[in-house]
Amino acid sequence: MTSTTPVRRAIPPVPVLSLAAFSGGRRAALPSLLDGADARLVTSGRVAIGLALRALGVGDGDVVLVPAYHSPSMVPPAHWCGAEVAFYRVRPDTAPDLADIEAHVARGRVKAILATHFFGIPHDLTLLRALCDRHGIGLVEDCAHCFFGARDGVAVGSVGDYAIGSTMKFFPIYEGGCLVSRRHRLDVALHGAGAGFEMKAALNALEAAFAYGRLPVLRMLLALPLRAKSALWGALKSRGGKSANKSGGSTAPALAPSSSDSSFEFDARWADKRSSWFSRAVLRAVSHARIVARRRRNYLDLQRALDGVPGCRPLYSSLPDGACPWMFPLLVDRPQAVSDALLRAGVPMTRFGATLWAGVDASVCANSADLGRRLIAFPCHQALDDGERAWLHTQVRQALETCAAVPA
Repeated sequence: MTSTTPVRRAIPPVPVLSLAAFSGGRRAALPSLLDGADARLVTSGRVAIGLALRALGVGDGDVVLVPAYHSPSMVPPAHWCGAEVAFYRVRPDTAPDLADIEAHVARGRVKAILATHFFGIPHDLTLLRALCDRHGIGLVEDCAHCFFGARDGVAVGSVGDYAIGSTMKFFPIYEGGCLVSRRHRLDVALHGAGAGFEMKAALNALEAAFAYGRLPVLRMLLALPLRAKSALWGALKSRGGKSANKSGGSTAPALAPSSSDSSFEFDARWADKRSSWFSRAVLRAVSHARIVARRRRNYLDLQRALDGVPGCRPLYSSLPDGACPWMFPLLVDRPQAVSDALLRAGVPMTRFGATLWAGVDASVCANSADLGRRLIAFPCHQALDDGERAWLHTQVRQALETCAAVPA
């Protein structure tokens, strides 16, 4: 049997901090979620979803509509509010299926709809906005993949009653999300999460940069403090483990939300916590213009590198002018074989939608099931240097060509 145990990812899967991140100008060519909006910087996008639903008055007995193509992390915030979740169909390009949404609304009890701009490609939500207005339903614009962008001159985040973002998907930080509104004043009070959280958020972001060869001088200067931190962290974990063994459960609360470590959980203890000082400072200081320009360039370069390669096609035939992509989504004919080959090579990738909420399958939405099975998304973030991008292009091409050459 062929082993699919992943090796260390050879290039950074997410943005990492570097000196270059601060060059290139503040003002981006595309609007951001924060432009002209009342905003709260929280620790994750899922916390922002929960706060948006709560602001809309979602509660017991209500139904929240969520796209059938989704991350399971999008569901628990609705349950936190006491609501039920129903899943509406999406079209092959991930746009919401308005006819199916209308059918759900006709059954009653729909209080809010979550509409997602997948992979950073803005959808036209004009008709969905009109539907919500006709029925008195709240619209939450999910911009977790789409911190920057516009569609037909309409900025992302401006159509929904509330919009949410995931700053840690676009900025070189360990944690972060945002709740914004251009239509309502946010009545949300946030508090700090303590010195342990502040330290962890800063050090984890720096260590991610060091792991991929960025900020070498700072790494040298911080070598001793980081070794001391690792020893302290290990001692605290060991003590926590012993306490858990004696009492039958863990007694020490987590220093950071599990959302920063790729879980799907919703921890209500973080619902009133603001993003760390370090993350907020980086968000203000780095070049937004560089983020947009380099993500678009990297996306288009990868698309050109894969042009004509057998066994695949981009989810979107072109990158719209108003899009700042989160990742590069590719539909693959033999996704498992290609994924296994890429894992062995240490290529970072995301199988978004491969795990859906229990009960959501092809009978609920055939397009969602197909996207979850076939789609592999690759990084195109701004921190990739020329050598890393060239390596990524080569590895993806080789995996696709090799798998296409083997008889099915």
